[in-house]
Amino acid sequence: MGYKVCVYAICKNEEKFAARWVSSMKEADYIVVLDTGSEDNTVEILRNLGVTVEEKIISPWRFDHARNASMELIPDDTDICVCTDLDEVFESGWREKLENAWSDGVTQARYRYTWNFNDDGSEGYVFWIEKIHARHGFVWKHPVHEVLEYVGDEPENKISVTGMQLNHYADVTKSRSSYLPLLEMAVREDPDDDRNMHYLGREYMYYGMWDESIETLRKHIAMPRAEWPDEKCASMRYIARCYEQKGDIESAKSWLYRAIAEAPYLREPYMDMAQLLYLSEEWDGIVYMCKCALAIKERTESYITEAQSWGAEPYDLISLGYFYTGRYGLSLEAARMAASLAPNDERILNNLAIIAAEVNKHNN
Repeated sequence: MGYKVCVYAICKNEEKFAARWVSSMKEADYIVVLDTGSEDNTVEILRNLGVTVEEKIISPWRFDHARNASMELIPDDTDICVCTDLDEVFESGWREKLENAWSDGVTQARYRYTWNFNDDGSEGYVFWIEKIHARHGFVWKHPVHEVLEYVGDEPENKISVTGMQLNHYADVTKSRSSYLPLLEMAVREDPDDDRNMHYLGREYMYYGMWDESIETLRKHIAMPRAEWPDEKCASMRYIARCYEQKGDIESAKSWLYRAIAEAPYLREPYMDMAQLLYLSEEWDGIVYMCKCALAIKERTESYITEAQSWGAEPYDLISLGYFYTGRYGLSLEAARMAASLAPNDERILNNLAIIAAEVNKHNN
C-alpha cells in the first residue's frame, strides 16, 4: 500500500543549502521546517519552493527541544516521518526504496549515511542511522547529539532500507562551540547515560583538554551501562591519543593494547597502534599491526569506523615497515596498493617511486 511520507527539519541561516535540500526531499508528500531564527533568506527560499515553514526561537537553545517542536508541524495523516538537516542530500529514488521496505507495524528504519567526504570525493565516515520513524510514539532526547527515544505502547519493529543513501555536506564555517556546554548539560541531566559520557570525553579531546578527556572517558568505560565494545574501544583509543599528546607514549601504548583487546574485530585500534609505533620507528611492530588490520575484511555499520583504516593507510604503513626491514618486494606490492587507493597523494606516489627504484637496484 502507499504511505504518506513527511520530511521534517530544523534550520537556521541555511540559504546556501535550502534549494538543494528541497530538490532532494521533494519525493516526500510533505516537507515541513522549523526555522529557529534565520537572519538570511532561508525562510523565503523555502516558502517559495512550497515548504511549510514555522519560525520559533528556542531559548535556551537545545537540539532536542527544537526537534520536538519541528515534529509538531508534521501533518496528522503522515505514516512515515523522515528527519534530515538542510546540509544533507538523499540520493534519488529514496522514497520508493523506503516504501518498499516499510510495512504496517514498523516503528523505525535504518539507512546508510555518509557523514563526510574526502578531498578526492571518496567517502569518509560512513555508518547507518535511524532517523526515520512512525508518526507517533517518538520523542527526541538530549540537548545535543540528540536521539530518538521510542515511547510507544506497541513492540518496537526496526527495519533496514537497502540502497537508501543520505549524504552529508557539512558547512565547515559554522561553529560547533555550543556542543561542549550542551554535552556538559546532557551529562548533568543524565549522569548514567554512557553515550553522552563518551561524547563529552571525545569533545574534551577535540578541545585539547587532555586531562579532562582522560578522566571523562575513563568514567565512560567504567559505567555499568557501557556495554557496547566498539564505543568502549573508541574511548580507550581517545585516551591513548590524549596520553600521546601529553608525551606519555608508554601509557598511550597501554591503552591501545586495551582497545585492541576490547574490540579485536575492528581495524581502528590496530591502525592507531601502527601510527604510534611509526613515531618510534618500530617497523616490525608496524608490519604486525597492519597485518592484523588487513586481516579484518568486514567494515561494521556503526559510526565508530574511520575511513583511513579502510583506505590507503594500512598499505601505506605496512609498505614502510617492509621497506625498513629489507623486504622490498613486499614493500612494493603494498605501496602499489596504497597508490591505487590514493592516486592523488604525492607522498604515497613518491614513496612508490623510491621503493620501486630500490627493488630494481636489488634485482640488477
